[in-house]
Amino acid sequence: MNSIARFHNHAPSFFSNFPFGREVSSAWTNGTATPSVNVVEHENGFRIDVAAPGLPKEAFALNLDQHTLTISAVQEDKKETTDGENYTRREFSYSSFKRSFTLPDTIDSDNIQASYKDGILSVDLPKREEAKPKAARQIAIN
Repeated sequence: MNSIARFHNHAPSFFSNFPFGREVSSAWTNGTATPSVNVVEHENGFRIDVAAPGLPKEAFALNLDQHTLTISAVQEDKKETTDGENYTRREFSYSSFKRSFTLPDTIDSDNIQASYKDGILSVDLPKREEAKPKAARQIAIN
């Protein structure tokens, strides 16, 4: 059984748009789509990569409430005006999104970390020590 299938058996509520889990909620306002998300599993945990080019790091917020991780961002597109400028119509432009995910018990929630580089927000979700794969060993017979 591959690691994705094992994860699905232990944490079926992790993401909904992936074959191994369920996303709690997703929303985008004043935009055309929810940002794409990639999930990568490695030996020590998972990494969520959120594609959000053009958003500054300061626009993001991550919140962990019990086993629910919420990733959100808000951006105001400010249109600069010059003194003496009279406009008859000006539309405010805000973009925001929010995605919430239920994390499995195998995640070490105290050590979740995030970084942002080149339009990609990366959230590292380490596994608890007891959830990491153990090396094969020989068991002695008494």
